[in-house]
Amino acid sequence: MNLLITGGAGFIGSNFVQYILDQHVDIHIVNVDKLTYAGNLQNLGEVSHHPRHHFVQGDICDRQLLDNLFEKYQIEGVIHFAAESHVDNSIKKPLSFVQTNVLGTLTLLEAARSFWMEDFGSYKTAFQHARFHHISTDEVYGSLGMEGFFTENTPYAPNSPYSASKASSDMLVRSYYQTYGMNVVTTNCSNNYGPKQHAEKLIPTIIRRALALETIPIYGNGQNIRDWLYVLDHCRAIEKVFFNGKSGETYLIGAHNEKTNVEIAQEICDFLDMEKPIPVNEKGINSYKQLIEYVEDRPGHDFRYAIDDTKLRNELGFKFKYVFNKGIEETIQFYLKQYNRTYITSNI
Repeated sequence: MNLLITGGAGFIGSNFVQYILDQHVDIHIVNVDKLTYAGNLQNLGEVSHHPRHHFVQGDICDRQLLDNLFEKYQIEGVIHFAAESHVDNSIKKPLSFVQTNVLGTLTLLEAARSFWMEDFGSYKTAFQHARFHHISTDEVYGSLGMEGFFTENTPYAPNSPYSASKASSDMLVRSYYQTYGMNVVTTNCSNNYGPKQHAEKLIPTIIRRALALETIPIYGNGQNIRDWLYVLDHCRAIEKVFFNGKSGETYLIGAHNEKTNVEIAQEICDFLDMEKPIPVNEKGINSYKQLIEYVEDRPGHDFRYAIDDTKLRNELGFKFKYVFNKGIEETIQFYLKQYNRTYITSNI
């Protein structure tokens, strides 16, 4: 199978590229990434010379580029990761999120439809099993209170320009199934964590700033709750849905690891206190927890996300592999190696 992966130099995409190449010897990947701030070729270091991986720097809004790639590589499947995804950035510059997440998704859908399909509901003979898998987020459903869970039937209620742009792209994908009969599936996931995540995200920020003995900023009172999904379990779930999911359906991917933001910070600090104790210093800091600082909350900050993934587990038989303690340990060890910080007393 010749598979087009968009955004494959980003956090989840790069982990998926490596995972799928390891698991499927018959898959050839064409990896398209614009290499904005969220994409990094270093994330693809392990597969940079892999014979079944071809990287192309490009923009999913570039229709000519996409048409050329579909034709040149005879693309039989698309897994669409590419997206602007930083909520804070969407508040400052919402237009770029609409351009990439909405118009980019539409351009990609049109390129796939044009190459794969003869007419409404009719696929070309060579592409009868071609599939478009759209990767989305649970943020499209808005915010939960202390109880309840998102399901595939939860009404959309996005609260940020980022989540609104992703909700729009979800609707476009759905429309291509309803209108054109395109073979599409969508997955909406909870918060991911793991190796290769962008430094601006919560967990890498906590680790980076702790190692530098800088304050660790936590929005509001730190009680916002997220369901934390280890990236390799997410990759396994995507694989399951892409190959076995029912066309036109949406599958939610959660992890049953609900934690407040301050709990995440405290657990990381506890681990670092054991793994890399702070040396004696003039400020008397002896635990990374002392660096936690509450800052002004983000506008429109959703209180809680939580997912009911019964459909994924019951219909497709998916089972999680990573417990949180194991996943967060592997994540912290990755960043310890990446940052490779040393403590200099004069800088404390």
